[in-house]
Amino acid sequence: MRIEAYNQVQQLYNNNSTKQLKKETSKSFLDQLQISSVGKDIQVAKQAVANASDIREDLVASVKKRIDDGSYNVDAESFAEKLFARYSAF
Repeated sequence: MRIEAYNQVQQLYNNNSTKQLKKETSKSFLDQLQISSVGKDIQVAKQAVANASDIREDLVASVKKRIDDGSYNVDAESFAEKLFARYSAF
């Protein structure tokens, strides 16, 4: 058994230069995030949709007024066709 060979191998494992190299390289790299102009536009659009109301008050007011006046009429046949079309889509 050669003890010198074991010592040489042990020196390779105990080499501190690789540890120092890892520390130096990890400090030189920084994580960065860059958002493209399209990504920024999408964020603005999402924010606008989130801030918008889910109810279109102008249309609701118009329909409410017509219901109160009694002038809002629903064609039963048209309603049935639309209902059947939605049911068929599922």
